Amino acid sequence: MSDHLRDAARGVLPGVRADLEALIRIPSVSADPGAGAELRRSADLVAGLFRDVGTPDVEVLDDVPGGQPAVLARYPAPAGRPTVLLYAHHDVQPAGDPAGWLSPPFEPTERDGRLYGRGSADDKAGIAAHLAAMRAYHGRPPVGVTVFVEGEEEIGSPTLDAFLERHRDRLAADVIVLADGGNFDVGRPAFTTSLRGLVSCVVEVRALAHGVHSGGYGGAAPDALTALCRLLATLHDERGDVAVEGLASAEPPAFDYPEERFRAEAAMLDGVQLLGSGSLAERIWAKPSASVLALDATRVADASNTLLPVARAKVSVRLAPGDDAPRARAALARHLREHAPWGVHVTVQDADLGRPFAVGARGPAFDAAHAAFRQAFGHAAVELGNGGTIPFVAAFADAFPGTEVLVTSAGADPDCRAHGADESLHLGDFERACLAEILLLDALAAPAGSR
Repeated sequence: MSDHLRDAARGVLPGVRADLEALIRIPSVSADPGAGAELRRSADLVAGLFRDVGTPDVEVLDDVPGGQPAVLARYPAPAGRPTVLLYAHHDVQPAGDPAGWLSPPFEPTERDGRLYGRGSADDKAGIAAHLAAMRAYHGRPPVGVTVFVEGEEEIGSPTLDAFLERHRDRLAADVIVLADGGNFDVGRPAFTTSLRGLVSCVVEVRALAHGVHSGGYGGAAPDALTALCRLLATLHDERGDVAVEGLASAEPPAFDYPEERFRAEAAMLDGVQLLGSGSLAERIWAKPSASVLALDATRVADASNTLLPVARAKVSVRLAPGDDAPRARAALARHLREHAPWGVHVTVQDADLGRPFAVGARGPAFDAAHAAFRQAFGHAAVELGNGGTIPFVAAFADAFPGTEVLVTSAGADPDCRAHGADESLHLGDFERACLAEILLLDALAAPAGSR
């Protein structure tokens, strides 16, 4: 490794850390209809940071109807050099109940080597890592760089396809680096090579025209909540495998995920059994899963001796890599309608949809990335699946077929608690991730045969 690149990374980190903290202080919650001004303020700050580093072409783009402001910063490729697209997003999840946080969610706070705050790991660290790379090269990287910072990832990137279509020529690149993944462990980098898809729906069960006395009619008249519970129970078989007919499974990954580690990371209570069959990696990365995320019914505190006429639930199904999301959503709706007990009336309203993703993880850019991250972390990177869904990954892969797509981490790890209370970023891994991206750009500048 060139010592001057390591020195450059160390030199820019204090300023980048300060800029990351400034970004965390902006509550850019894309799911909040009232947060439009904060999202704009966040995008303007990102654009200003890349202008300050000397990037010649920087814009805040909000020209797609219904879309949130995005930032596009472009440095042209030197002659004969490739162009690398660096992705991150500046929107964040809602903070939830502030009482669940040890420190205010939008006030960055360091404790025990971690930086706490909403968006610290997901994904304002990605913005900061891209900024560190540009600053290390004084705004003149050895390859062409296009930085794209999205503003609606946390709500499923609903207008990203239209954005990619409108700005395809400006976003075209030889290599795409999406800094929104997670490392396998602190100090152990990882590349995400597969993602599950997502379909969800709201299912409503109606059993009665109105509520009736549970003593006078119970035992013959069904209540909607009991019927809904029986219906939801049909989503799994006795082992806990998903029982919705028509969903696909993928090839099991060759990866050892220790059960003790999984149980700890999943916060499982003692004695609670694991669901499903097959290896742990297969169950969480290569097979579908079904979850009931919410129920609409009478609160226990408000309960009376009344048979409920109607009850609703939100059902979420993660899809194996290679499955087709629209077809899977239709299969889920069909299952719920066909398994309704006792003739109750069922309606299904579609909700979320995200396509799964899988990549072969082979090519010169992957080789360069493995070398760069190994140098920066002192450990070889592992290739992992991810049980979650990141819709923009499949969107980029579809928009730019043949381009190598790398999903990396800017410091997120299994304890970062993204989307939860006390979200945090491991600062040591963030520093190593910044160095790895600097080294990757340097490696990609070399002729392919010499990497």
